[in-house]
Amino acid sequence: MEPTFNWHQEAAKQWDERAEFWNQRSQTMWDEGSRKTIIPFLKNHLPPGNSVADLGCGDGYGSYKLYKEGYEVTGVDLSKDMIERAVKRLQTEGLTFTQGDLTKLPFASESFDGIMAVNSLEWIEVPHQGLEEMKRILRPGGKLCIGILGPTAMPRINSYRRVYGEKVICNTMMPWELAKLAEETGWKYTEGQGVYKRGVDENQIAHLDEDLKQSLTFMWIFIFEKQN
Repeated sequence: MEPTFNWHQEAAKQWDERAEFWNQRSQTMWDEGSRKTIIPFLKNHLPPGNSVADLGCGDGYGSYKLYKEGYEVTGVDLSKDMIERAVKRLQTEGLTFTQGDLTKLPFASESFDGIMAVNSLEWIEVPHQGLEEMKRILRPGGKLCIGILGPTAMPRINSYRRVYGEKVICNTMMPWELAKLAEETGWKYTEGQGVYKRGVDENQIAHLDEDLKQSLTFMWIFIFEKQN
């Protein structure tokens, strides 16, 4: 009999295996690469001093960047290896880490003023459950800064083997799908920002509609507000 596929267990296993590779790249991504504009974008909508949950924090470097900007930060990741690295390297007063599942977060309702979730919702078997859980832990009026892979992002290769009927732990949700899901789940869309592939001149695409801009992105960053 073919063994039962458990998305949660397989995701935890694969991210434990990728922890060393991720750890080697995360600082560069946040300081110089595809994630360097995310925290400044979040600051435009949520002032420092607020509490933020960094969901899918990996080795914690993005959480550390938030902390250095003046936020009280709790990083969460499914991978035990990732969290152990974050705790050993970065944990301090005002910056803590805990292992957890984005669909069953270990926090009371309305615990945080803001959430940052970058390329994490794509790794949930049922993204709607993750979005509902994010809403649960946010206070009314709280802000969700969420980044999702754009159509041109090479990490989408992680879901490719599904075309052969194989089980994968990455879905292929598009930015427009997240926008629709968020609307149906009771979020208010505040603002969006693109992270573009190399070779895209942002001045040349400034006149395009948002859906056309999204089609050229490596990643699209949303700010949603929790409705009361």
